[in-house]
Amino acid sequence: MEQPPFTISSKAIGLIARIAERLGSVESSRLYTRYPVLRRVNRLRTIHSSVAIEANSLTLGQVTAVIEGERVIAPPEEIAEVKNAFNAYRLLGEYNPYSVDDLLKAHGLMVAGIAREPGQFRSAGVGVYSGDRLIHAGANYQLVPQLVCQLLEWAKSTDTHPLVKATVVHFELEFIHPFTDGNGRMGRLWQTVMLASWNPLFAWVPVETIVHHQQKAYYAALAKASNSADSTVFIEFMLAAIEEALERM
Repeated sequence: MEQPPFTISSKAIGLIARIAERLGSVESSRLYTRYPVLRRVNRLRTIHSSVAIEANSLTLGQVTAVIEGERVIAPPEEIAEVKNAFNAYRLLGEYNPYSVDDLLKAHGLMVAGIAREPGQFRSAGVGVYSGDRLIHAGANYQLVPQLVCQLLEWAKSTDTHPLVKATVVHFELEFIHPFTDGNGRMGRLWQTVMLASWNPLFAWVPVETIVHHQQKAYYAALAKASNSADSTVFIEFMLAAIEEALERM
């Protein structure tokens, strides 16, 4: 696959440098090596934020209770979304970030029992709507397997900086929209999978929490990048979110 369209701007270069510096500080503290409870807290924050972005109403406390097996009074589908996200993220260290089969496996876990075609590419057209207005039409469903395969092949072969590469894959998955449902959750998960394969600390960096707090800006960056078919602005947004997530650790 040819490189997807993007530019590594001077703003992105500055963010990459600051992220590298912050990574060094967090790693040298060894807090996430010595205190498993911190890893668990951040994983719960990640799960809560990722489903909340998709309009799940459960609070962080309720999400924690669901994961701990406690009874929570909430819509069954929202409880299932939380359990599914936990199951998908729990295997984060086992996924091959360049494997289509692993991407499909993760999707099967993410939407088990709550969406059509779990663990499969969609078999029909799909669009993103705001009310009755079509914002983005996903790729032709017949081309989806080929497009995703080519995307992951590019990611595997490119020498693009891992922070940028993971963000480009996140955006391109949203742009292709390969699944009937769960595309947003899968894009965010797979960015984390790619980052964690580069630096294991990213398995515990709750970037999704920052995205949730800046949800309007996240969708605006996605829309702007989609309209221009160029992910530069989305790269800048996500790198800033990663930097902020690391600063809060």
